[in-house]
Amino acid sequence: MTHGGASENDDDLAVCEVEREPDPSDSLRTFGAVVQALREHAGLSREEFAGLVQFSKHTVESVELGRRMPDESFVERAEEASGNTGALRRAARFLTRGEAGLAAWFRRWAKLERVAVSLCTYECRLVPGLLQSEGYARAVFEGTVPVAPDDQLEDFMATRMERQRMLFERPTTPFSFIVEEHVFRRRFGDAGQMRELLDHVLELSAPRNVTLQIVPLEAGLHACLDGPLQLMETPKGQRLAYSEGQQNGRLISDLREVSLLQQRYDTLRSQALNAKYSRGLLEQIRGDL
Repeated sequence: MTHGGASENDDDLAVCEVEREPDPSDSLRTFGAVVQALREHAGLSREEFAGLVQFSKHTVESVELGRRMPDESFVERAEEASGNTGALRRAARFLTRGEAGLAAWFRRWAKLERVAVSLCTYECRLVPGLLQSEGYARAVFEGTVPVAPDDQLEDFMATRMERQRMLFERPTTPFSFIVEEHVFRRRFGDAGQMRELLDHVLELSAPRNVTLQIVPLEAGLHACLDGPLQLMETPKGQRLAYSEGQQNGRLISDLREVSLLQQRYDTLRSQALNAKYSRGLLEQIRGDL
């Protein structure tokens, strides 16, 4: 099912399309199988191999099952630990990243994020994923129900941290965030972890292309009370929106609906603190810890 008003080009998306969680890519599965075969040929358990490559046993398992993209250091250390055959270095050249670590309903939006010419986010539940510290993200994932197995949790973490690289790798793309004040006051972990989160948010929102505005507690009711919202413009000039709830997400391409959501976002932007005062409020919250 698609909304009316959308064209038939590559950017158009089926809003209510039901998708399965993605399987690992063929190249990741193949690479993982080679790692496992070489490890077993060397007579090493996963735990022993993990010690040699300086990664956790769960990470080794995740790579071997094709669920995780190995970084360069893993490939080099695994090559040395398995006899320097050259097989892993050569195989790593052909790896393609799958979509492990992303919910099925978010996959299409995450793919479009990578090429969007602008991205706007309103969040009232938790710190936006693109701004989360590692400790905060881990606490969020560890608190999910049902409990995620360790290897899946590591996939979630790797994907979340990789998405944040957009803020640094695309310095001319405008990123706008509007976040409710109570989100930054909600405690997790100890005071040190809270300070780490706020420092991380302050660092990521410092570049000129990133704007963070906070909706103060005294702002009262406003136009975006229906829930979290994301908006983007694609390279072809198409405007899209995304909203998410419990166990579901909806990518919106209908022009009238997207326009309405954009109006709500723009109205809230005028009601939120500007970037300077928002930064000052975050520093104040940090100082109160």
